Amino acid sequence: MENHVVVSICGEEYNFVAQEAPSYMQRVGSYVDAKMTEVLKGAHVGRTDAAVLTAANITDELFKAQEDAENLRRQLKEYVEEAGRAKAEASELKREIFRLQNGNKHDR
Repeated sequence: MENHVVVSICGEEYNFVAQEAPSYMQRVGSYVDAKMTEVLKGAHVGRTDAAVLTAANITDELFKAQEDAENLRRQLKEYVEEAGRAKAEASELKREIFRLQNGNKHDR
């Protein structure tokens, strides 16, 4: 179901239509508004240039977040593999203990 939400960005009203919840779309709009306002105050540029700079800044954030997520996935995969090796080693050690215990019973 499509949701329609009016979002204010730099004093202009925009109609958002999306599958996401209205509260989510409001968060997106508020984020863009805050970022664009930050650019307008800091760079002293017009709205069009501010929109382009804002898009570039948000894209930079996206790419860095994606890279961080990929690094975390890689690290998690390494941890899972390490845990699997440790589990196999623990199983082997348990078998060895069992063999040693049973061997000692036969020696008595």
